[in-house]
Amino acid sequence: MLVTDGLSLTALGAAERALGRTPRWVSWLTALRNFAVRPFRLKTGLEPAVLPYGRIGIFPLISQFPGKVVLGLDDRHLDFRVLVEVRELGMGRQEVALSTIVKTHNRLGRIYLAIIMPFHRIVAPAMLAQILVKSS
Repeated sequence: MLVTDGLSLTALGAAERALGRTPRWVSWLTALRNFAVRPFRLKTGLEPAVLPYGRIGIFPLISQFPGKVVLGLDDRHLDFRVLVEVRELGMGRQEVALSTIVKTHNRLGRIYLAIIMPFHRIVAPAMLAQILVKSS
């Protein structure tokens, strides 16, 4: 969770700031992950799929509500969702929360999740912090 002051973000805007640009070290980890999962034919989020609502970064946009956006991807080993919520606190302040939900389908999904969880606990807060980084 992150508190902003004076940014006047929509949920879509917060998701774009958090997930649409990544720190270089996160890009390297993502590239390593994509290389490692290639033999298992897992999705990377870079597939040229037809998406009704588009994508933010590598994440397909699934749905959008006032104050909330849901992104995610379904694969044979697991399905995941990223929820970005923006709540008004008053006086120009907002609370932005990023939550992830994963549903594993099989042993591969459980193993994959166990491997990436330690990285996820570092990457997710770093992505959320991107909201405060001024775009160049």
